[in-house]
Amino acid sequence: MSLKERSYSVLLVSASESFNGALLPLLSGPPYTLVRQEASVGAARRALLEKAFDFVIVNAPLPDETAVGFAVDLCREGESVVLLLVRREMYPEIYDQAAEQGVFLLPKPTSRQMAIQALEWMASARERLRKAGKKTLTLEEKMEEIRLVNRAKWLLIDKEEMTEPQAHRAIEKRAMDRCLTRRQVAEDIISSYGACSPSRKNP
Repeated sequence: MSLKERSYSVLLVSASESFNGALLPLLSGPPYTLVRQEASVGAARRALLEKAFDFVIVNAPLPDETAVGFAVDLCREGESVVLLLVRREMYPEIYDQAAEQGVFLLPKPTSRQMAIQALEWMASARERLRKAGKKTLTLEEKMEEIRLVNRAKWLLIDKEEMTEPQAHRAIEKRAMDRCLTRRQVAEDIISSYGACSPSRKNP
């Protein structure tokens, strides 16, 4: 799927009506499918408890908490891509603090073209996070399969008095004969013995 076919949900955190009025037209159509506005950090945190957003755009300052701290927290805690807009004179001071945590930073006032470019950067970063998340999930799935197969193997050793090579071959053969994955076979074996733990001790 190309970037043009992707869709992104956006949380806009800004207390400035003029800023919102300038930015919202850029978010009014594809690829942005859901845009929610909040005027404070507290309201934004509640929104994030209800739903994860692909993009969070934070316009400093905010009335209740520091926008910089909020943006940094989001990058540390979740998978949202965060864009923080700060006054131009504050940009150099805030850059080191925010950028090293993964926050995109944009000085304001800014141009329409710069805002569009920043949104494109965010889309690129979000896709990288998606791919990283898939790789992590795949690794976790593989580790879980290994744990289940080992558990099933020791149940066969314990309950059916197989050797470890015999248990390994039995699982492989059942998977092949039944057109199942090794994980599915392992889950069937564990279920058939009531998920009990092996009583036999390793020699």
